[in-house]
Amino acid sequence: MSRAALLLLADGRFPAGGHAHSGGVEAAVAHKAVHDIDSLEAFCRGRLHTTGLTTAGLAAAAAAGCDPLLLDDAADARTPVPALRAVARRLGRQMMRAARATFPSAELDRLAAERPQGAHQPIVQGLAARAAGLTPQDAACAAAYESTGGPATAAVRLLSLDPLDASRLLARLSAEIDTVAASAADAASRVATEGLDALPSASSPLLDITGEQHAAWTVRLFAS
Repeated sequence: MSRAALLLLADGRFPAGGHAHSGGVEAAVAHKAVHDIDSLEAFCRGRLHTTGLTTAGLAAAAAAGCDPLLLDDAADARTPVPALRAVARRLGRQMMRAARATFPSAELDRLAAERPQGAHQPIVQGLAARAAGLTPQDAACAAAYESTGGPATAAVRLLSLDPLDASRLLARLSAEIDTVAASAADAASRVATEGLDALPSASSPLLDITGEQHAAWTVRLFAS
């Protein structure tokens, strides 16, 4: 296992298209729900424990060797809004290109062939972690971190926040990110005996609503 591989997978510069997405924070800024560093922290914490937990569980299960096609169906069931399903698959397609070039594997090739329009992003992320020799908890940690790091980075641009404040925010959330990742990895370890229902299915209805609204905007800085 290479810790450097985990750093690469979680790096915002990894060419998987995440920089073009705000994780819902652009809509939250428009609705004045996020307007400063404190409200951004509340947003990131809420996203971590809902969407972040769910995607971390899916990523961990993929890294643990669960059937990626079944996991992709499970991800669909956990993403009820069409706009966000489309975003997840678009991100998955972009991550697949980067992952196959960086961590070549037969499992990634097979999923790309089975889901030519893109599998859900955390499934691809988990398979990339598996190909890199990382553990399910590593995959969960990368997914959980991304659920907060993406919105924090986007908010710096949207609100002209001090990047140092955003970094300090993520540092404050680091222990919670580890806890979410551990919980997600534990759930993934139980899939073999309990089935896919063992995976987290935490939801954020407000993010679902604003995500659908955001997709209809004619002018926006981020794709989601």
